[in-house]
Amino acid sequence: MKNKKIQWHPGFIAAMNLEFAKDREGLKFEKEYNLNTKPLEIDLLVIKKDSSVRISNEIGILFRGHNIMEYKSPEDSLDIDDFYKAGAYASLYKSYGKTTDAVRADDVTISLVREVKPEGLFRYFKEHNYPISNPYRGIYYIEGNVLFPTQIVVTKELEEESHIWLGALTERMKKQSMVRLLESVDRLTEKADKEFADSVLEVSIGANKQVIEELIGDGDMCQALMEIMEPQLLLREKKGREEGREEGRIEGTVDTLREFGYGDLEIKNIIMQRYGLSMEQAGEYL
Repeated sequence: MKNKKIQWHPGFIAAMNLEFAKDREGLKFEKEYNLNTKPLEIDLLVIKKDSSVRISNEIGILFRGHNIMEYKSPEDSLDIDDFYKAGAYASLYKSYGKTTDAVRADDVTISLVREVKPEGLFRYFKEHNYPISNPYRGIYYIEGNVLFPTQIVVTKELEEESHIWLGALTERMKKQSMVRLLESVDRLTEKADKEFADSVLEVSIGANKQVIEELIGDGDMCQALMEIMEPQLLLREKKGREEGREEGRIEGTVDTLREFGYGDLEIKNIIMQRYGLSMEQAGEYL
């Protein structure tokens, strides 16, 4: 596959929508929420339509009425300055209410989300006497000298089956985890959920090329992967069938795989398996 920059943040927004799927009707999601002018921008603002409603997902148990979420991709660090920056964003958000104290300080929370535990930041907390509790796997409440209730979510430590969507935002996915992700995508029935899952899947596929290559080598999984990872593929195949052209189906598959960043060798292997082509025949489509 060709190397291209992974767009982690859209995957994070989609993953959080899926994480809170059971409670989504009672929440309002505002991605890249602008604080006055750029670049002061919150990754995700989650507003509870009824602040008294308790969220079932343990990530949302800390939530109050207004919840600021900052996501750090696997490429990003999370240090004390990032911690204070999130606090500053929350303070600005609170101060920009339509009237004085329209957003109460005790109705705002901060969530910092990262795949791996930021050990340097936790050492800072220990050295400066910040109390830390760990009420749930992968979730740490930072207490003491903080303006707003704050938690750090370490996605690698979360229970995998319950947090399949956040867990997919990694460059270290194992083959079995990718299979579980594909199966989870296949079980979704709601249109919105499928669209969010497509965003997560695109990020995960782009970040875990070696695992995808292993699955491509498995004939059964290759078929499932092609059907799940890109709905447009099936639409293009349908169009080709309606036109009575096998070539149209194959060309549509090649175009879709290229959009996902596959190289010619991977594409050739896939269409050989999927359509029973020889190496020479497959080469003609590239």
